[in-house]
Amino acid sequence: MLDIKRLRSEPEEIRKALERRGIDAPLDEFAELDKKRREIIVEAEEKKALRNQVSDEVAVAKKAGEDASGKISAMKKVGEEIKALDLMLKDLESQLEDIVLELPNTPLADVPDGADESANVTVRTWGEPRRFDFEARPHWDLGAELGIIDQERGAKVAESRFTLLRGMGARLERALINFFLDLHTGEHGYTELFPPILVNSESMRGTGQLSKFAQAEMYKLRDDDLFLNPTAEVPVTNIYRDEMLAEEDLPIHVTAYLPSFRREAGAAGRDTRGLIRQHQFNKVELVKFVTPETSGDELEALTANAEEVLRRLELPYRTVALCTGDMGFASARTYDLEVWLPSYDAYKEISSCSNYLDFQSRRLNIRYRPTGGGKPRFVHTNNGSGLAVGRTFAAIIENYQNEDGSVTVPEALRSIMGVDTITQA
Repeated sequence: MLDIKRLRSEPEEIRKALERRGIDAPLDEFAELDKKRREIIVEAEEKKALRNQVSDEVAVAKKAGEDASGKISAMKKVGEEIKALDLMLKDLESQLEDIVLELPNTPLADVPDGADESANVTVRTWGEPRRFDFEARPHWDLGAELGIIDQERGAKVAESRFTLLRGMGARLERALINFFLDLHTGEHGYTELFPPILVNSESMRGTGQLSKFAQAEMYKLRDDDLFLNPTAEVPVTNIYRDEMLAEEDLPIHVTAYLPSFRREAGAAGRDTRGLIRQHQFNKVELVKFVTPETSGDELEALTANAEEVLRRLELPYRTVALCTGDMGFASARTYDLEVWLPSYDAYKEISSCSNYLDFQSRRLNIRYRPTGGGKPRFVHTNNGSGLAVGRTFAAIIENYQNEDGSVTVPEALRSIMGVDTITQA
């Protein structure tokens, strides 16, 4: 959520910042409603002051044995007017809240401008895409022949884009989750969590997942105020909702594995094949709660932590700075990590690492007390995938495939997998 004080004092700066995202923000409507709100507050306070004054006069009149019925009757009317003003105020505040909750975050000044992914900027690349001396095959074909990916039976159990992994496929998925968590907790200093898989609407709203831009992709339980978690970012970021932290406790770095669920209703084409866009997928998430002064550096470190996973697995990738038109609703800056996939002859996203500044913490009311005293401040939040498990699975199958249809296991995973090569069972 944007700072209300900024919306009141810097409307043109915010308008220009949101225009960079292609958003025509209803800031004039906000200003008009906010003006009416202030006027009603003043009017209501004046009437309440009058009522208090007359109440004192009535008390004095009664004590003196005088008739106060006229004043009592007049104050009943004033009381009705105050009730009406309070209802108007409640309605205006609800309208203002609706506007504010639908405003995305403002991008940082040096975020590239652009309408879509074509304006994203490659920051760095690592590794060389493998050039095969045989015809490389997509992971969905290789996985089916090896008997480790079964999309037909996954669809039978649920529906299309739910996948059954078996044998070495299930073991590879589990090995990746363990490898990610062990690296982030053992070497990168994160504390591991295992939060609830279901989250309530307040949690979803707090991290920005219930904006009108995204809510159609969420799975909601029919008879409860609960959603299937769309990403571990939601439950993990909400663990400190409505809490006051101490500055000496910051930064807080946490990681969590969760199965996640997303409709991805708009996706089409090749992405619907294989493991790239599944309705159920596994992720290991990285989340940071930090001070405003450090959030930029903390994002760079978080991104480097996610990149290290790809380096250990020796998978070629590139790091891309997203432009204003391609960033998520809550983000002020985002880096995408894109892994090389031979089946696409291109890089595909495997992690998004974002700095939300105080956008999420304002919605979640997560603050901290400065060590040196002063007013409580909102924390800044960072998060990113470290990594998306299914897409890493696909990248390994494709980049490590052999001419005979087998797949070499990356060296970093061999002790966990217990084998050097995945072959047909």
